[in-house]
Amino acid sequence: MTDAPRTDGWSSGEAYEGYIGRWSRLVAAEFLDWLDLPGGLDWLDVGCGTGVLSRAILDRRGPRSMIGLDPSAAFVDHARRAVADGRARFLVAGADDTGVSDASVDVVVSGLVLNFVPDLGAALREAQRITRPGGSVAAYVWDYADGMHLLRRFFDVAIELDPTMREHDEGVRFPITHEGRLASVFEAAGLLEVEQRPIDVPTVFRDFDDLWNPFLRGTGPAPGYVASLADAERARLRDRLRETLVEAPDGSIHLTARAWAVRGRVG
Repeated sequence: MTDAPRTDGWSSGEAYEGYIGRWSRLVAAEFLDWLDLPGGLDWLDVGCGTGVLSRAILDRRGPRSMIGLDPSAAFVDHARRAVADGRARFLVAGADDTGVSDASVDVVVSGLVLNFVPDLGAALREAQRITRPGGSVAAYVWDYADGMHLLRRFFDVAIELDPTMREHDEGVRFPITHEGRLASVFEAAGLLEVEQRPIDVPTVFRDFDDLWNPFLRGTGPAPGYVASLADAERARLRDRLRETLVEAPDGSIHLTARAWAVRGRVG
């Protein structure tokens, strides 16, 4: 097998939308309903990506303002095009150095990002610095170890065919995504009244191609690995993955995606 890539390859907003973005939209809605915060607040979305969570905030929570930050200029450009709203602005910045003033927002959120942040402690300190006293810090991450079926099935097959892929399994790379881990980090960072909950959403693919083709576009760890393979290896992986899936009579494939959501209050 070709060596697995060492980069997560977040280079295309369009590719991400077809890969994970369509499912993260469902999680964003459930997450915001759970937070149940009033309108008229100032929000900041850390690692906004293509703007999925930012758009949901604008549509569902009636904010006074919304800032989206992401270290990928390509994703920020995509978000600016996708989310045309006078209350929103999008900037290139990292989770641990937002460039935002002290105590200037009411809510800091992050969707499907914190496991990729190199220094999560620094990111949570930054989130508390920029949040007003009594404000909220909240986030959600995929349950890569078990509940995110699409990627769990992919990595199980990839490891079966290439045992060296075990170290690239996102369930292994990102222990923070396991049940209870992110909540523990929130508590250790000094956030108050920390709560967690699972969010399960259906991921229905119209056929196997709808599931497989996004893996060919190179954006994200698993697609990056697929792009690194020779044609014969890629076909072997594709065929073995298909064998593990159950197709409905109409050819559709029904899976589930679980995220762990956590929230806390700034003292």
